[in-house]
Amino acid sequence: MALRLKLKAGERAIVGGAVIRNGSHRAELVVENDTPVLRESDVLRPDAVRTPCERIYLTLQLMYVDDSAPELYADAYRTLTDEVLTAAPSLEARVRAIDEQVRRGRLFQALRQARILIEHERELLSHAS
Repeated sequence: MALRLKLKAGERAIVGGAVIRNGSHRAELVVENDTPVLRESDVLRPDAVRTPCERIYLTLQLMYVDDSAPELYADAYRTLTDEVLTAAPSLEARVRAIDEQVRRGRLFQALRQARILIEHERELLSHAS
């Protein structure tokens, strides 16, 4: 199934590991094979990571776009999720939802679940303040 990717002027995306930037006009690309695609708005830059759940998201993002070291990322993912569950057991259902997507090889869906995890983490941190 083809993916229609609509990009705003100047917007970036990762397509199959390559970072692309749109020109000065809106554009529509059609990705006709199964390859990782992330819009700029879905990319978490390493220098923007501040929390444990954001580290999980970044690791999943790397698993999704870079298949050169899958076991390295998988080990890091397991370590990070174990740490998060130790610190915040109330996040277990969210982490398990991500685990299920990772187990099925559905990394884009895992990233979507990780966004929800980050929102829950922010909510927990706001109560702690």
